[in-house]
Amino acid sequence: MDVSGSVAIVTGGGRGIGRGIVLALARNGAHVVVADLNPNDAEAAAREASAAQSRSMPVRVDVTVQGSVDGMVADVLAQFGRVDVLVNNAGVIAAPGWEERDSPSEEDWDLIYEVNVKGMARVTEAVSPNMKERRRGKIVNIASIAGRLGTLTSGPYGASKAGVINLTQYWALELAPYDINVNAVCPGLLWTPIWERIALRYGRDKEKYPGLTTRQVFERTVRERIPLGREQTPEDIGNAVAFLASDAARNITGQALNVSGGSHMN
Repeated sequence: MDVSGSVAIVTGGGRGIGRGIVLALARNGAHVVVADLNPNDAEAAAREASAAQSRSMPVRVDVTVQGSVDGMVADVLAQFGRVDVLVNNAGVIAAPGWEERDSPSEEDWDLIYEVNVKGMARVTEAVSPNMKERRRGKIVNIASIAGRLGTLTSGPYGASKAGVINLTQYWALELAPYDINVNAVCPGLLWTPIWERIALRYGRDKEKYPGLTTRQVFERTVRERIPLGREQTPEDIGNAVAFLASDAARNITGQALNVSGGSHMN
């Protein structure tokens, strides 16, 4: 998984899965741009990456705003001169208050698509010209097992992640003539801020989850759904991304890799 000397952008890289990806790329030799809506999270993750001898750069970005995305890409090119790897990780499960709603609101639909689908597209379209000019690059989009199969957790979220997988295949075809690989990773069940919100929603069912903490709700779900019997971690996702970003994966494109402990197989 050698990505030594590569310049990588990770959106939503400040915490959770994004932080795991940042640290995995840094451990394997990449210079990592930690792009996040929360500048404090970005700075903290960049400091951790720097401890792995990575030249890291925190930058604030709002993937729902074209000007913010363009400014982030301009800053990266000014600092490093190129982008070798793009990881589209920024994502949301729903708008505030979703945990207490019986069905998704218009705000949920709009925010999910603005971040998970259109945000990914904005960043990809802003970064890919540099890769096309240099005729090389790796793009890894973070989808979800929710994009593989309908889920009762959040229909809009699952639909957005199915869109991520479809767009991955679209870009794989479009960018293949420029020797740019585009793949997706589909995480399974990870204890992240998003899953804390899911557990809060599940926990409303007091008959099924009597007196359980959010963590206990999560652990029960892992036992019920994961054949290997263990949760996935941000490090697991980071390792998969590092592989897809390396030359070891140079003949892999247009694929969506499940990292789910066997919960989804294809």
